[in-house]
Amino acid sequence: MTTGVRVLREGLLAALLMIVPPAATTMMGLLAASPAAAQSAASIVVEGNRRVEAETIRSYFKPDAAGRLDSGRVDDGLKALYDTGLFQDVKINHAGGHLVVIVVENQVIGRVAFEGNKKVKDDQLTAEIQSKPRGTFSRAMVQSDAQRISEIYRRSGRYDVHVVPQIIEQPNNRVDLIFEVTEGNKTGVKTINFVGNKAYSAYRLRDIIKTRESNLLSFLGGNDVYDPDRVEADRDLIRRFYLKNGYADVQVIAALTEYDPEGKGFIVTFTIEEGQQYRVASVQFRSTIATLDGNSLANVSRISVGSVYNAELIEKSVEEMQLETSRRGYAFATVRPNGERNFEARTVAIIFAIDEGPRNYIERINVRGNTRTRDYVIRREFDISEGDAYNRALVDRAERRLKNLDYFKSVKITTEPGSSSDRVILNVDLEEKSTGEFSVSGGYSTSDGFLGEVSVSERNLLGRGLYAKTSVSYGQYSNGVSLSFVEPYLLDYRVALGVDLFYKNQAESSYQSYSVQSYGFSTRLGFQLREDLTLQLRYSLMSQKMGLTSVYDNCNNNPANPNLAFNPTPAYAAAHGIDLTSTGGLGCYYDGEASLPVRIELDKGRAITSALGYTLTFNTLDNNKNATSGLLVDLRQDFAGVGGNVSYVKSTADLKYYQPLVADIVGLIHLQGGILNKIGNDDLRMLDHFQMGPQLVRGFETNGIGPRDITTGTTNDALGGTKYWGASAEMQVPFWFLPKEVGLKGAVYADAGSLWGYQGPTSWAQTAETMSYSDSSIVRSSVGVGLVWASPFGPLRFDYAVPLTKSPYDRVQEFRFGGGTSF
Repeated sequence: MTTGVRVLREGLLAALLMIVPPAATTMMGLLAASPAAAQSAASIVVEGNRRVEAETIRSYFKPDAAGRLDSGRVDDGLKALYDTGLFQDVKINHAGGHLVVIVVENQVIGRVAFEGNKKVKDDQLTAEIQSKPRGTFSRAMVQSDAQRISEIYRRSGRYDVHVVPQIIEQPNNRVDLIFEVTEGNKTGVKTINFVGNKAYSAYRLRDIIKTRESNLLSFLGGNDVYDPDRVEADRDLIRRFYLKNGYADVQVIAALTEYDPEGKGFIVTFTIEEGQQYRVASVQFRSTIATLDGNSLANVSRISVGSVYNAELIEKSVEEMQLETSRRGYAFATVRPNGERNFEARTVAIIFAIDEGPRNYIERINVRGNTRTRDYVIRREFDISEGDAYNRALVDRAERRLKNLDYFKSVKITTEPGSSSDRVILNVDLEEKSTGEFSVSGGYSTSDGFLGEVSVSERNLLGRGLYAKTSVSYGQYSNGVSLSFVEPYLLDYRVALGVDLFYKNQAESSYQSYSVQSYGFSTRLGFQLREDLTLQLRYSLMSQKMGLTSVYDNCNNNPANPNLAFNPTPAYAAAHGIDLTSTGGLGCYYDGEASLPVRIELDKGRAITSALGYTLTFNTLDNNKNATSGLLVDLRQDFAGVGGNVSYVKSTADLKYYQPLVADIVGLIHLQGGILNKIGNDDLRMLDHFQMGPQLVRGFETNGIGPRDITTGTTNDALGGTKYWGASAEMQVPFWFLPKEVGLKGAVYADAGSLWGYQGPTSWAQTAETMSYSDSSIVRSSVGVGLVWASPFGPLRFDYAVPLTKSPYDRVQEFRFGGGTSF
């Protein structure tokens, strides 16, 4: 019976040996041989190895406590050798009472090269692949590397890329690895479609997302290149936009992409379920903490009854409440917003629930991926630190702040369990990007002529979060140099310190008869009172000197000075009976003369202005560069006379309110005003007066509005005023028949305003002159149309405005153009 079993077993074994792979056959034979199971580690013989030491190979076979190898341990050793990636093949035999391990080593890579790659540098590709010079050659790894290179090109929009690895055999079991790359053309986004959108047009939604459709100017950007990560991020941007505007049930169901072979580009389709728009019915604060009155947090809430539901404001309200409860000593308090919808009334009852949260602490904050930015630059954006109570709202705020720094391509904060159940570890994963910028810019405007500028800036200087910029400008009527430096965290407080040095020379032009040379410095402190409210305190010291061509300054000669030719003024000639008929009755005015205040300033020489000031800014704009909704208010005041020889108090206010109307039309209300008060009895300098033109009422030239010298024979310079106000109403209308990416829109507007109250010198004893001037508070008004182009060459604007009311001496300029570019 035993003999029959043995015969049956050997027959089955022979059948298995015919169908299993060679390596497995070796193991089966090994297992069938009973002496092999009794081998010791010392009896292993290694053959075929050239680079790997025999002892290293033996080390992968782990004997039992008695020093012997059974079949299972031999099998484990075989698998471990394959897993090293060092060997093409491994065979195990039994001969002469020994285990014989026969290996065939993988080849060694001599060099890795790339051919055909022009858009992606060798260094970038080398860093991304696993195959390295002097490393082990593996065909599986090479194929993986080829796929990785293809993925890099696809991320930059080149979906026609082909990567073929070439292997060149070399002596001594070495190979050269060459990746042949056919880059192909960029694959752009030809069409972006939206399905299910009713409240907002496709034209408006294209302004929300980052992906752009390809057009003739796409080569200046890059967002038209298809990027699946960007498309996925656009889904969240659309969702957040709807949530911000009252659509609490919105869902962006899908973002489907389809390649169009005929159009050689992608079609991206976003499918949206909008739901209905809600308003806030009520706001309640419910606290389960006995010693904390929930209603006491109402003053930090940004939600008001009757307003459109806004998820962004709710999020910010939660953050402010979390901070407030922490300040009051409730470190573990959590604030959770809940909404009770009334579908019929289309309202939401907001309930902020304040509860005692779990007692979790932050054990550690790991910062990863920052190769250049210092750790402390990242950690200071957190309002919490290691050892503090864990607070999700404050973690979200830190993530948003890190993104707003604009130092990183991506920012993601995740959590993992700590060393105990009440400990949490925060992982901050970052991907850095370039923060330096070199730009050459140029522009032209009707008032300033041509202007060019070269600037170099760095937003993250030395990885310390410092900002520095230097620029040099040269233009038709002005040139200058400026240096700026900002330390955003002064002494580790969230206070920004800025220092500016500047020099500017403004030449005479058709708008003014004189030149002005200015240089100085200013320093400022910025305080973020809230995310929408900032305060800036500043001190500035400036030196100014006026210049004038001699033909406009030849009436200042004093007859008491024998070294100067006597050229009497009309008043002096009349007082002394001098006949001026030889000069047409104008005396020295016959060839033109600058206005009296200009010559007085020129005679006084250089003026030093030392001033303290502040600016309070409230900003809720949705986009600072291309706003469509929100409010921007600037209140500014400067006090000159802290030293120097100039003194005044200057106060200004500026308000801009943007509101979407219908069919993507945006309404803009712009209100502004200012007042200049003198200190003491001295006259104010003409240069310190407000000078207004199209920035107050369009349709007038630069310095074209307000008090003006009307003395016969003078250049009739604008004198400026001490009081002004302005009001504008504008509608910005998109051109729906043009692609959104062209960036063109029209504008219709009406302006009104006035400038008056000159308080400078009106007579000069040195020349016995008295100035005649016009100073009227009459309302100036105009209506006009404009063309606004957010072009790749910079913002451009063309305006044509017709004045409706004006002062007799105001100067009109109906057409105006301005714009600039960066290359």
